[in-house]
Amino acid sequence: MIDRYAVIGNPVAHSKSPQIHTLFAHESGQEMAYGRLLAPLDGFNETVERFRAEGGKGLNVTVPFKEEAYRLATSHSQRARAAEAVNTLRFDAGAVYGDNTDGEGLVRDIRDNLGVAIAGRRVLLLGAGGAARGVIGPLLAQHPKGLTVANRTVERARMLERHFGANVRASDYEALSGSQFDIVVNATSASLAGALPPLPGGVYAAGSLAYDMMYGAGLTPFLERARAEGAGLTADGLGMLVEQAAESFFVWRGIRPRTATALASLRAA
Repeated sequence: MIDRYAVIGNPVAHSKSPQIHTLFAHESGQEMAYGRLLAPLDGFNETVERFRAEGGKGLNVTVPFKEEAYRLATSHSQRARAAEAVNTLRFDAGAVYGDNTDGEGLVRDIRDNLGVAIAGRRVLLLGAGGAARGVIGPLLAQHPKGLTVANRTVERARMLERHFGANVRASDYEALSGSQFDIVVNATSASLAGALPPLPGGVYAAGSLAYDMMYGAGLTPFLERARAEGAGLTADGLGMLVEQAAESFFVWRGIRPRTATALASLRAA
């Protein structure tokens, strides 16, 4: 039987993961099938167990189930423990391994695809939800000069500051006035609604990168504003999507696929 994998979420019909992993499998010569699983909001565990009982080998997990996936897993990677969220499940004999590849995907896209060093840079992360929490550990592992987490409700940012230690500084948006950053990452969902995080002017240093985890046709509102305010380089989250998928593929198959073809295919579409 061909090994089966899928992405599970609600909603999930929009997911590009089947296209990405099909390309990875073709390029790396792996016999596998990859589909989509729509789980009821109150039926995540049951949907996972049914897929596993039918011979499924692993799952990518998308919103809103990453925290449930963390609780379902019987063992975790260090980065999943740091994030307290799982986006990759691997079914081993009698065990469920949980990993979080989101942060690695972000780092690889910024560092390898965009050619922007994170080490020694001033990094600003917007938002303090699950998307932000999943990338802080991998960003810190790149040894930035500093990592500031800004959020409308500053107490949520302070929770991350306490969790990750002295290398993270919590802030509200107003307190960013007068500060500049080399890398600004939007981990809020504002772009989905065509909205903007309430950033003060002047936060973009010369030659800075503005990165939005969201993606779509054309620039997101966040990237449009960043370009108007002097960001030297702008990028959406499509590269992160492909790179985190490649890391999931490695967790499952022990092979890290090349990502250029998949990324070019998605950009063309």
